[in-house]
Amino acid sequence: MTNIKHLLTLLLLTVTISAFSQTTSTPAPEKELTQEEALEKFERFLSIVDDRYMDDVNAGKLVEDAIIEVLLQLDPHSVYFTPEELEEANEPLEGNFEGVGIQFNLLRDTIIVVSVISGGPSEKVGILAGDKIVQINEEPVAGIGMTNKGVTDRLRGKKGTNVNVFVERKGAKKVLEFKITRDVIPLYSIDAKYMADPATGYIRVSKFAATTTEEFQQAIKELKAKGMQNLILDLRGNGGGYLNAAIDMANEFLPANKLIVYTEGRAYPRQDAFSRGTGMLQDGKIIVLIDEGSASASEIVTGALQDWDRALVIGRRSFGKGLVQRSFNLTDGSAMRLTVSRYYTPSGRCIQKSYANGIDAYHNELNDRYVDGELTADTTFHYPDSLTFYTSNKRTVYGGGGIMPDIYIPLDTSWATDYYAEVVGKGIVNQFALTYVNENREMLTKQYADAFAFRDKFEVDTKLWDTFFAYAEKDSVKKDDTDFHKCEAQLANVLKSVIARDLYNFEAYWIVSNSDDKAYLRALEALKDDTFQKMHIAGK
Repeated sequence: MTNIKHLLTLLLLTVTISAFSQTTSTPAPEKELTQEEALEKFERFLSIVDDRYMDDVNAGKLVEDAIIEVLLQLDPHSVYFTPEELEEANEPLEGNFEGVGIQFNLLRDTIIVVSVISGGPSEKVGILAGDKIVQINEEPVAGIGMTNKGVTDRLRGKKGTNVNVFVERKGAKKVLEFKITRDVIPLYSIDAKYMADPATGYIRVSKFAATTTEEFQQAIKELKAKGMQNLILDLRGNGGGYLNAAIDMANEFLPANKLIVYTEGRAYPRQDAFSRGTGMLQDGKIIVLIDEGSASASEIVTGALQDWDRALVIGRRSFGKGLVQRSFNLTDGSAMRLTVSRYYTPSGRCIQKSYANGIDAYHNELNDRYVDGELTADTTFHYPDSLTFYTSNKRTVYGGGGIMPDIYIPLDTSWATDYYAEVVGKGIVNQFALTYVNENREMLTKQYADAFAFRDKFEVDTKLWDTFFAYAEKDSVKKDDTDFHKCEAQLANVLKSVIARDLYNFEAYWIVSNSDDKAYLRALEALKDDTFQKMHIAGK
């Protein structure tokens, strides 16, 4: 236990005793201690525990528990990571990992290859979508209760190492063996990029990662080559990521020397980020789609384009995550991400929503939006005058947490039924779609040349519904006629979208899904009517 005193003292020096004493829920003492007095008191406490406590204490666990508790007292986004958690948290933002390069689903305890990453190791040896992986190295992996993590742990590994994969393939008379040499596999942050109409591009960005700037610029080039003049930028569900990636994205739309975002904190003076004037989308109409899942970097981009009247924002109020974290490494390879400042939009709006009522209330805030009617209302949520700000063209926008859209699209819950929740929540839709595609892949690819043809011509007809109902009943989900009729249109769109994804790629999912999406369809309308002119938003 002799190291506990040293380690905990270092911990509290790092996050500062003064910050802890100001934010803890325990009432402050009558006399506020200096940092030196507080450390002296804490060392006395450790000495007593060291000398007098009845049992031995796990030093590592005690230190981690202390770190976690201190950070919980500060704000909702200061967090601690063990070395393993840190690697896992960083991987989606780093832009790559090392493995075999497939996307898979578990279907009734069988590993099904959904897609093969282009140029990856699995494609090079001939693995195909629809293959069933039954053995990895010497270990059978079918019918043994394998989990997603179990599959990932077995297929991922250091670049240059080998893994033997055995697959069953429709039409093959025996199990096929493939020796795959692992390599670096890219993780993409752009889920879809396509032409929504002859003049309008659509780009959906899932996160702001190390490769996002390069991906986004490449997507712009490709779409402009196809005639893109206007763009729908979909940031719904995008929880953020790297600040520099958000600044680079906003730069694509703004002329030179426009403030994109500024940060400010006690130990970090105000820092401004300006556009460079090098962007490829400084002309044309821009629409940004957001919802309550759009956070952090997504809010930086949206706030900047809205404040400069460069884009029309459609959707629902964004999450409201406007705190800046910096990573500080600790002695054993673990780390903490400590909040050091706040984000502000060009007009001065603080993106961060309040957490004054505690961590639990903060994390329940989205549910509160549903309860108080904000998510489902037909009109925008009303803010007090004290939260009023103005864009460059003197349009009114609001602070107080999150970005409020210019055109509000309420959350439609009219189709939400128990039947829908069961078939989607239990994975029945995904499993059925995968089975259907595997059994009909050749026929479908011949009949529908690409995802657009599939979107326009494929129908979820009575025969397919009957097959789906029977499939769901095998999983003890019996059709409820009343529930089904309420959710039929929504469920048909989801089913068709998932089939498209399994047949083509992840982009195909959005090509089909967006065809019945209210925010997306409203965006297409706004690009053709006088909405931009009425709202004094730039766009030629």
